[in-house]
Amino acid sequence: MAVLPIRIMGDPVLHSPASPVGEITDEIRTLVADMFETMDAAPGVGLAAPQVGVALRLYTYTYEDDEGAPWRGVIINPELWMVPLEPGFPDEDDESEGCLSFPGESFPLRRSDRVRVTGTDLDGAPVTIEVSGWRARIMQHEFDHLDGVLYIDRIDDRDWKTAQKIAKKRGWGRPGHAWTPGVDQPEA
Repeated sequence: MAVLPIRIMGDPVLHSPASPVGEITDEIRTLVADMFETMDAAPGVGLAAPQVGVALRLYTYTYEDDEGAPWRGVIINPELWMVPLEPGFPDEDDESEGCLSFPGESFPLRRSDRVRVTGTDLDGAPVTIEVSGWRARIMQHEFDHLDGVLYIDRIDDRDWKTAQKIAKKRGWGRPGHAWTPGVDQPEA
């Protein structure tokens, strides 16, 4: 297993829809193992294949709730259904999120509170995940990556302008920027 470099905003693989995974091969299994290692080293709660430069429709996730119950897995070729969003503005304390591909920052973003995701696991078996709260947020965030959408593409105009200023200051927004957890840290 290996910790992989995480692409930063501006890399073309992050801004284009990913392709479906065909056959689940040893190469796919190795990719998933490396993604878990990378996600844990970052540390993050989710990691989509495009974030490590692979334009395939799969992501890993992990989350521990307040009681310490672990929730961890991989989903391949996911489909996502969401409960409609509640109207209003996001709460900056409870609805802010960050991204390993826009590291060191977080912005408020309203997400659906409940989702269902279907797909397959590493054995090709069908998977259905129905979750709410932060787990639903993680599913939506990672699914967006598979469609070439970063969370900063969804934030309000004021925060989007702030994110663009940050990206410009750090030299992001163009190909060639990445960071490797445990080896280097992104500029903050």
